Amino acid sequence: MKNPIVAAVAFDGISPFHLSVPCLVFGADRTKLGLPRFDFRVCAMEEGPIHTDAGLSILVPHGLSVLDEADIVIIPSWKDLEAPLAAPFKDALRRAHRHGALIVGLCLGTFAIAGTGLLAGRKATTHWAYTDQLQALHPDIAIDADVLYVDDGDIITSAGVAAGLDCCLHIVRARYGAEAALRLARHVVLSPHRQGGQAQFIERPLAPTPNADRFARALDQVRATLGETHSLDSVADEAGLTRRTFTRRFQKSVGTSFGDWLADQRVALAQRLLEQTDKSMDMVAFEAGFGSATSLRQHFAARLRTSPVRYRREFSRTAQNAGALIGA
Repeated sequence: MKNPIVAAVAFDGISPFHLSVPCLVFGADRTKLGLPRFDFRVCAMEEGPIHTDAGLSILVPHGLSVLDEADIVIIPSWKDLEAPLAAPFKDALRRAHRHGALIVGLCLGTFAIAGTGLLAGRKATTHWAYTDQLQALHPDIAIDADVLYVDDGDIITSAGVAAGLDCCLHIVRARYGAEAALRLARHVVLSPHRQGGQAQFIERPLAPTPNADRFARALDQVRATLGETHSLDSVADEAGLTRRTFTRRFQKSVGTSFGDWLADQRVALAQRLLEQTDKSMDMVAFEAGFGSATSLRQHFAARLRTSPVRYRREFSRTAQNAGALIGA
């Protein structure tokens, strides 16, 4: 039985880290871990050495013809996101898909797959900072900006950077079993299954408010007192507006409803408290205006796809300091 062929597509200007993700998972001999010996090949459209964005040069041994034999094709990232795909690469990728290869787009590699038309009408993800751009370029794709990866059968796409490792580990788990994936995760010192998604990393800055009139001051007052009760009517009254006028102006200025904005502000405050303090969950919930730890957990699950406990474990100063000591 032949070894599974895994082809990773490199290009001029690629990040060495992005390229190293499939190399780490599929490029080494993992037979002792219960995995097959992968026939791992790095290919490129360009002939000769390619240059990375880190100033390194790589001599890529294979051309796009490798894709005709591959069982798994991985695009670790992409550049020139709005430029049409080069015809030879587009044809090779579509041909590989027709022949039954699993097509994988890590991070911005989703843009390359989308450029072939293979994602039309399907689910996908990419780095959260680029989901709007992907949606604008390809409105026929159902984009999930919150998850670490989307497995849509014969096409898998992942979120940004480190989520590529989660995605590759998922491929191993799906094809070769949970035990093999667990052994591999332990070997490369990686969590076998990260909880949550990339929603917890997404920056959600508040849209700029108008000049500091009563409307803006009312919102500033809410942000300064998130632990207190704030109803739509009370804030509208503070802004000197009727409920209807306030709602219309808020939607136009901020782009969401007052209730959703208030919940987002409270979640953001809770994140800061979890990161920077050792306060109990009940105290964090109280100071952020959720009232109870149960309500805090529900809002974290809905907005960040994780729990407050897991979030603190990942992002608190204590966790970061412990990680620094371990890595020292």
